[in-house]
Amino acid sequence: MPTLKINGTEVEVENGTSIIQAAEQIGVEIPRFCYHDKLSVPANCRMCLVEVKGGPPKPVASCAMACAEGMEVETESEMVHRARKSVMEFLLINHPLDCPICDQGGECDLQDQAAGYGYDRSRYTEAKRAVKDKDLGPLVKTVMTRCIQCTRCVRFGEEIAGVSSIGLLNRGENVEIGTYIEKAMDSELSGNLIDVCPVGALTSKPYAFTARPWELRKTETVDVTDGVGSNIRIDARGREIMRIIPRLNEAVNEVWISDKARFSYDGLATRRLDRPWVRDEKTGKLKVATWEKAFTTIADKIKATKPYDMAALSGDLVDMESTFLLKNLMNDLGCENLECRVDGAHFDAHNPSGYLFNGGIEALDNADAILLIGTNPRVEAAIINSRIHKAVRENKAKVAVIGAPCDLNYSYEHLGTTAQDVENFSRSRSGFAKTMKESKNAVVILGAGALQRKDGLAIQSLSMELAEKFEASYNFLHLTAGRVGALTLGFSHTKTDKPLNIKSKSFVYLNGVDTDIVSQINEDAFVVYQGHHGDIGAHRADVILPGCAYTEKDALYMNTEGRLQLARKAVSAPGEAQEDWKIISLLAKECGGSASYKSVIDVRAKMNGLPNLGACLSPEMNVLQSKDKLMTSKFKTSITNFYQTCSISRASNTMENCGAVFVNGTRKLEVA
Repeated sequence: MPTLKINGTEVEVENGTSIIQAAEQIGVEIPRFCYHDKLSVPANCRMCLVEVKGGPPKPVASCAMACAEGMEVETESEMVHRARKSVMEFLLINHPLDCPICDQGGECDLQDQAAGYGYDRSRYTEAKRAVKDKDLGPLVKTVMTRCIQCTRCVRFGEEIAGVSSIGLLNRGENVEIGTYIEKAMDSELSGNLIDVCPVGALTSKPYAFTARPWELRKTETVDVTDGVGSNIRIDARGREIMRIIPRLNEAVNEVWISDKARFSYDGLATRRLDRPWVRDEKTGKLKVATWEKAFTTIADKIKATKPYDMAALSGDLVDMESTFLLKNLMNDLGCENLECRVDGAHFDAHNPSGYLFNGGIEALDNADAILLIGTNPRVEAAIINSRIHKAVRENKAKVAVIGAPCDLNYSYEHLGTTAQDVENFSRSRSGFAKTMKESKNAVVILGAGALQRKDGLAIQSLSMELAEKFEASYNFLHLTAGRVGALTLGFSHTKTDKPLNIKSKSFVYLNGVDTDIVSQINEDAFVVYQGHHGDIGAHRADVILPGCAYTEKDALYMNTEGRLQLARKAVSAPGEAQEDWKIISLLAKECGGSASYKSVIDVRAKMNGLPNLGACLSPEMNVLQSKDKLMTSKFKTSITNFYQTCSISRASNTMENCGAVFVNGTRKLEVA
């Protein structure tokens, strides 16, 4: 481990550490444009020049120079300042004076560095070069004349997103970033181009000309559009969410988020439920009602219904507090008919090691052999797919798929499409089975979609046995944010593998349920829907209770690996909508319940057995046993449209446009 001095401060670093990384360790900031912590090092912007005493007679690029024993580095010498000023002068030769109208203004690296190293006038008198804007799709806006050719976007596409849609074209003065052929960037992670671009060349189309960063109120929270639980920051002005950007969490999403997490926020302002509704018995139509009327109607119906004729379902976006209170309410009423597997999945809901991503998301970086069973992580969990792509690229990891063929942005071996192929693989000793056996960090990932069939428990059991046989970590990939939390709280039917049959129930409570299971409810049943969007569940309801979206409440969520995370309130809820825990608490009081909660903190105090915030559940591995017969049908794709999977994204115009452009191919958008 070499020891060196930076500006007179001694620091010891790992072998291979660059000077720019060593400087960060002691709090010395070196300006940069092309360098990014998560991308390869091209060393082409030359802004990070430093002076190495006793070394080369000219400044060196600190991002590409490895630290050596006894090295002495100066980052603020006269030589360094002159060099950086010269670099800045060249970078600004063709840059337009767009700062007053540029969406990057106020958080632009070029703007910041120009203030420190730029001249007050230009010596360049020739005409500035103009570059034609590119159409990258409905999410990323381009103003390519601003581009400084740092190639961050190119490296992100190839190294993280796994697509080669954009590259560096031409040479010399004519060099520019562009698409090789005229097409949009078809990636579920394309919005991250906005974050990696250090200037205003790539910005957000939905956010364009709407706000300035210093106007916005910033709230750190978590995403709920999939099961990953990406850490995000919500920027709002008043009651309106203006944008969503990623927040660093190395263990979950690093510094990336999916396009659905980033751009579906406009769906939070449309199709919202903001008042209670009760169906009129005479006309059969829903009418606006008071909260008292809604609670009284529900309580009267509950009192007139036998416990075994009631059921409660917990949906995909539901927080743990409301799930916990709904379970207590139904249990107090003598009802045990609870279910959170609203997608019809058959698996053991009482064995955490069977439904958790046990190995952890971060551990995928070190995987060297990965088997995917009945899953397409590119659309089910884009962030996890980027981790797998990273393992393939950096570790030369081998990947195999048993399931529907799909484009994963990396090469893989296709081993079959049925459950029998999983069974055959577990008995194999050659091919990819040999690779798994000889690997040091083998991983098995079972998709939730593979269990949406009657032999789900048998597939789950077989996958766990397979992982144990090959000494691999077993990981269950959930599609939704609310499922693991509900399973952990015991919100599931008493039978271990089969979801609850609600066809015979006369009273059904839907807590944020907007899936096809709603169509299975008896036509004569009384249905209560609690949620925030007028989606599938609300259309079937007899009473509608308006709740809060994840951006409008402080709530707990547990991601697919069992990591407990806190979503924080960023904006207030519309109209008369109330927080979900409060709705159920008030209903319980109306039904004669004795428990009283003054705040959400009181609710959490009653929730036992949860890990600390940020920590994961760590259950002991318990391989399931199942005698169910495997079906011969092929595994099906669980998600056909990545951009519209929940009530929020289905209400989003931006996500609808993305579906039209990337999925259906029915719409071509113009360059904005």
